[in-house]
Amino acid sequence: MKKLLLILLYVPLIGFGQQTYVPDDNFEQALIDLGYDNILDNYVTTDSIYSIESLRLFDNNISDLTGIEDFILLTQLECSFNPITELDISKNINLTDLVVRGCDKLKALDISQNISLTELHCIINRLTNLDVSNNINLNILHCYQNQLTILDVSQNTALIDLACRDNHLISLDVSKNTALTSLGCSNNKLTTLDVSNNTALTGLSCNNNQLTSLDVSNNTALTNLYCSLNQLTILNISQNTALIDLECRDNHLISLDLRNGNYKNSKLKYKNIDFDLRGNPNLTCINVDNVSWSNINLINIDSQHYFKKNCH
Repeated sequence: MKKLLLILLYVPLIGFGQQTYVPDDNFEQALIDLGYDNILDNYVTTDSIYSIESLRLFDNNISDLTGIEDFILLTQLECSFNPITELDISKNINLTDLVVRGCDKLKALDISQNISLTELHCIINRLTNLDVSNNINLNILHCYQNQLTILDVSQNTALIDLACRDNHLISLDVSKNTALTSLGCSNNKLTTLDVSNNTALTGLSCNNNQLTSLDVSNNTALTNLYCSLNQLTILNISQNTALIDLECRDNHLISLDLRNGNYKNSKLKYKNIDFDLRGNPNLTCINVDNVSWSNINLINIDSQHYFKKNCH
């Protein structure tokens, strides 16, 4: 009887009536607007939020997300365009999708406990470091427009989409990311980029780096290649038979081979934006499959550029 009484006394402590502390009025107001609370008093009934699986807090002027830890079943969270300075989601271990963008006061993001994450969009923030080594299930990682100098994705072998442009990266090793289909690393400080293991790659954008060479011979599935504003001297796309878009303007090209076997280059959408070779003053002769077709359709070239089937 005493044991039963103790159990009955203990139940209220872990069940009904528990309150979650939410000190940020804008956070609590957002929860009120979503129907999860009704009084602005810095507290929310825990029972009303613990089972929520998806929460979108977009531009609510929230600076403190204290209380998010009690959303224990949360799988999807967006808290974009809020003036948050930190985000503690260590208790939200069921998260699979996290979107944090436009939070220009956020300099750190700890996702080491969120091992179920498959999609992470932490863009247009001020992150100086991002450790994704525990997030081996990640399929999509978008971390562009931050202040990252290092990004280690060697443990993220499930990645299919990596966008890390507009950072301060000096190196990027994607050799273990063999499932990648899309890689965007433009506007960094990369001097080398090895994509030889990324045979599933269909889109590659590496504009505005410091690359002196780029070998895409193994990337036979590649459809879009953007490598402008680098220091490339040689580019050969003869193995890229699926290619439809190519931009490699403002480089140091002296050799360019476009002979990828397509009849009249008809699979290449070489028109205006889709094809651009301008700004390569050291390049003269360009290898193509069909000279007459190229003369008509490949218009974004320098005045000294001309086409031949076999340049010497």
